[in-house]
Amino acid sequence: MKATIKDVAKLAGVSFKTVSRVINNEPTVGQALQEKVWEAVKRLNYQPNLSARHLRGRPSSIGYLYDNPNSHYVIDIQHGILEECRRQGYELVIHPCNAKSPDLVEEVAAMIRRSQVAGLVLTPPLSEMDSVVKTLLEQKVAFVRILSGTAVPDELSPCVYIDDHHAAMDITQHLIDLGHQHIGFLGGDEAHKSSIERLNGYQEALKKNGLEVEPRLILEGEYSFESGVQRTKQLLREARKPSAIFACNDEIAAGTLFAARLMGITVPQELSIVGFEDSPFSRQTWPKLTTARQPNSTIAQAATALLIDRMKSDRQGAESGDETLQNGFHPKLVIRDSTCPVPADI
Repeated sequence: MKATIKDVAKLAGVSFKTVSRVINNEPTVGQALQEKVWEAVKRLNYQPNLSARHLRGRPSSIGYLYDNPNSHYVIDIQHGILEECRRQGYELVIHPCNAKSPDLVEEVAAMIRRSQVAGLVLTPPLSEMDSVVKTLLEQKVAFVRILSGTAVPDELSPCVYIDDHHAAMDITQHLIDLGHQHIGFLGGDEAHKSSIERLNGYQEALKKNGLEVEPRLILEGEYSFESGVQRTKQLLREARKPSAIFACNDEIAAGTLFAARLMGITVPQELSIVGFEDSPFSRQTWPKLTTARQPNSTIAQAATALLIDRMKSDRQGAESGDETLQNGFHPKLVIRDSTCPVPADI
């Protein structure tokens, strides 16, 4: 039989009114009691009556707005948000957008009115667009942004930031330590700040080691396999080929590996390749890709927890503390088989 709120109360050793307050995220219940209730909810697989909460005037869902061509990234973010939503009794509304659409702002505003979500999680490039942020502020809806950078840029909303810059420096330094001096760079979509941050980190590492930044080896493009294939072919047709390529994500890097094979170039003996994110692409290729591990599900769960904390603070009429604005992640270097010391004849 389906568990009821009274079953949860009995297992947790509290009143059903306490269970109701916990599930509705009311601020009057202590942390210890909250944990007991959520543990009972999990054990009984209790599903709160979200429609009843909505009828009481309290939205029961959280929205996820995104525009990203990387399906692995989107799925990982969804999983992280959903994990926290389930833990705290919310439904997840997923709304893909076209960041280049001239009607984007109107679409976002209409989605908020139609769905009546309690809050929103934004990922790049939407989280980095001033027009979207301004619209959400005008709509007076709670939101949290996942951003690329080394610090939170403002206090307009809770933020989770990803330190792409220093992670890119780590990756580039790994290649330099292997003796590579001519390193290609394949960027991602210009609309994503992560591409800029990773490029800046790559360039800083080269300069720190006294190496020249060669514009001919830096190619703009998209976060896609096909873009990786096309640009790698372009780089490898150069009279002076790079001995290594830093691809701005693993999908591009997988395209780089494919192009190298088409051209009869062995990896890593003749060409070292690195990616970024540690997506399934990095582990499903042969050789497996050296990359930077970016825990997207964990990042999304942290962002959702921040969002719910902000919503609780707003209901209490309190200001959010600065600690909610200082959640950063630094992707870690993962060394696999796609990199090796530069050949002696290059």
